[in-house]
Amino acid sequence: MQRRDLLKFLGSLPAARIGQCATAGLALGSTRLYAAPQTNARLLVVFMRGAYDASNLLVPIGSDFYYESRKTIAIPRPQGSGKSKADGKAVALPLDADWGLHPIMKDTLLPLYKEKQLAFVNFAGTDDLTRSHFDTQNTIELGQALKGQRDYGSGFLNRLVEVMGRNKAHPCAFSGQLPLIMRGKADVPNIALAAPKMAKPLKERQQKLIQRMYKDSTLGDMVREGFTVRNASADAIKKEMDEASGGAISAAGFKGEARRVATLMRDRFNVGFVDVGGWDTHVNQGGVEGALAKRLDILAQGLKGFAEGMGDQWKNTVVVVVSEFGRTFRENGNRGTDHGHGTTYWVMGGSVKGGQIAGEQTELTAKTLNQNRDYPVLNNYRDVLGGLFQRMYGLNAKQVQTVFPGAKAKDVGLV
Repeated sequence: MQRRDLLKFLGSLPAARIGQCATAGLALGSTRLYAAPQTNARLLVVFMRGAYDASNLLVPIGSDFYYESRKTIAIPRPQGSGKSKADGKAVALPLDADWGLHPIMKDTLLPLYKEKQLAFVNFAGTDDLTRSHFDTQNTIELGQALKGQRDYGSGFLNRLVEVMGRNKAHPCAFSGQLPLIMRGKADVPNIALAAPKMAKPLKERQQKLIQRMYKDSTLGDMVREGFTVRNASADAIKKEMDEASGGAISAAGFKGEARRVATLMRDRFNVGFVDVGGWDTHVNQGGVEGALAKRLDILAQGLKGFAEGMGDQWKNTVVVVVSEFGRTFRENGNRGTDHGHGTTYWVMGGSVKGGQIAGEQTELTAKTLNQNRDYPVLNNYRDVLGGLFQRMYGLNAKQVQTVFPGAKAKDVGLV
């Protein structure tokens, strides 16, 4: 097949199919072969689908209310604070008198923060109060005002590509299907990332063997009933987490593909999107250790690998990590957290003014919580990202309004 015939064939395919055909060496849009980007600025948006618990990543070590609210899952205060009761356990890594990092981030996010290549925007999010994963994910990705009719064919990253100009913007969604955030007038290819297979903790055959051992004992009925309840509960939790993740790749999957994404972002694309699922931690969330800590660690390792893979282009790169909403400030009866409101965004890159917690802040007390249960939203994501894009790309007021209609661009000093 001649090269021009190959291009014609690929040009006839829908974007989702092109994404399945794309490789690290050949990344194709609807009708053109992508050359190297003409602008040095690189933007990658990472969406943590499922609403991660921000309070156990960026830990409010200065708040007694935090430790009163989380009897089993709180991250201990740093040693020497005068209030620490760590009892030999790992403790939060202090960033200032009020905030610390989860100790799992010692070798990943903490060095970036100290090198002023990582900032956090706390009390961030949307005014959407539905606490529905699906509704709020749509709200975030669309980037449109809450009031009025929504256009589900227009995501805010696609509109950013439009105002940047098609000759300068080379976008790509690193996902199995084209996400809402990248839908719109601009042609955007997508490349599916490989997802590792997850082994079940206890296989059906093992369960049957254990039940057989207790079949003729007084515990036989209890063992059988226990497995029945456990399986039903595990299936229900997995179903909810899968639905909340919206088909996104796992943190482990992203970690394995991060350097491939970096290669493509360095050489072919300058506006990227990837979603990572598995953050809906209603049960047994854990604190210093546990399910959340493990996922945060894997995601941070993936982002560290991405930074290293960008090479010299890291100095021109901005990575924005968002989630649809936060979790309840107080832990629930299952040693987990429920759907909340405000959350914490991560902004990292070689051109980021890091080493700070940016945006409007507030003291954490029962009175300052939203509806006496979760973080308030003081830094609306449309305003903050509008201000960020304005600085990154030199957008004028009209262009910002195209990307985020009705938003008030808010420069919180991220770049």
